[in-house]
Amino acid sequence: MPHLSRRLLLQASGLSLLGLTAPPFLARAAAQVPGGGRRVLVTLFLRGGADGLSLVAPVGDADYVRLRPTIALRATGEHAALRLDDTFGLHPGLAALMPQWRDGTLAVVHAVGLPQAMRSHFDAQDFVETGTPGVKSTREGYLNRVLAQLPAPEPASAFRAVALQDTLPLALVGTAPALSLETLADFRLRDPQRGATFASLYAGAVDEALRTTGVEASAALARVRDDRLADLPPAHGAAYPRSPIGKRLQDIARLIRSDVGLQVAATEMGGWDTHMAQGITTGLFAARARELGEALGAFVKDLGPRWSDVLVVVMTEFGRTVKENGSRGTDHGTGSAMLVLGGGVRGGRVVGPWKGLAPEHLLDGRDVPSLTDFRAVLSEVLEGHLGVRALASVFPGFQLRPKDRLRLLRG
Repeated sequence: MPHLSRRLLLQASGLSLLGLTAPPFLARAAAQVPGGGRRVLVTLFLRGGADGLSLVAPVGDADYVRLRPTIALRATGEHAALRLDDTFGLHPGLAALMPQWRDGTLAVVHAVGLPQAMRSHFDAQDFVETGTPGVKSTREGYLNRVLAQLPAPEPASAFRAVALQDTLPLALVGTAPALSLETLADFRLRDPQRGATFASLYAGAVDEALRTTGVEASAALARVRDDRLADLPPAHGAAYPRSPIGKRLQDIARLIRSDVGLQVAATEMGGWDTHMAQGITTGLFAARARELGEALGAFVKDLGPRWSDVLVVVMTEFGRTVKENGSRGTDHGTGSAMLVLGGGVRGGRVVGPWKGLAPEHLLDGRDVPSLTDFRAVLSEVLEGHLGVRALASVFPGFQLRPKDRLRLLRG
């Protein structure tokens, strides 16, 4: 069979049937790394700029209700938040996460975000996912740079890094291979003959790393089909919501429970750009919060004992304005909240500096400032959970200073 270029291989193999995102998957030769490892990091990106002041509301701050007369949660009563401490309460839509708060496996980082205000969704998301705020020339994502440092699983697996969403997120773009699939059910070929053609095309590839990737992809395809991974039911009484984020987290749990070599998983949830009719305990924001909470709660229950090996980071590109607007919504802001949950988390705490919502503490007189750089949170997670040591190569130009450590993880 004649040798094939990447371009011809892509055209001939019909990768869209596999649910793969082609450019990163058929990229330059993957970084050579040694084998081993079983801990899993899951990142969940809330796209649209999620309102941290509604996710984790400062109900103990008198300025909060004053600035949000129609959309603020309350400490008590009909629109009460779930009490976390004297200052903060969790949105009731996230009630499914209260068991993790009580057992100390959920931590909240408030007033966190990009080091400079950036109110463009696209630029802010890119800066978070590349890990290089203010630098638009970065082409690879921070999670791909992480993969270059992690020992690869043995045997080699195409499921090492997976995005459960429509396209590969920028965070995973780079030289290390990563899969993107909408669902596990889509990651299979309906025509068996197509599978044979796919394998033979890869075997004729010029690039050795490309041939290796093809072998791994074929093995992954066979395992999804033969082990019926897409049909694996939830365990331990878990019940996922019938929503996109519920289905995505269920598929990630299937991969974790099936020990397919997963190390990094990414997914996303849209619908957080609440410029109008944001609501309080009902309405647009509450519905999204409930989907998120129920999906994460089911994910934790589904994993059972494997939860001790997993860490989930929930993040967004920026927060919302402190003051509600004339449409009973909120506009693009700066600081928001991050959720960090997992078996190794030192939780039951809202961590990070917090100055309150008095006028003198707001950025530009309108926003919660980013008092904690999002890279500080991710650095602690990568170092403590995955064992990444060369953080300077993951987040160029950023250094996690001892005084900025939040001590998010045990040990």
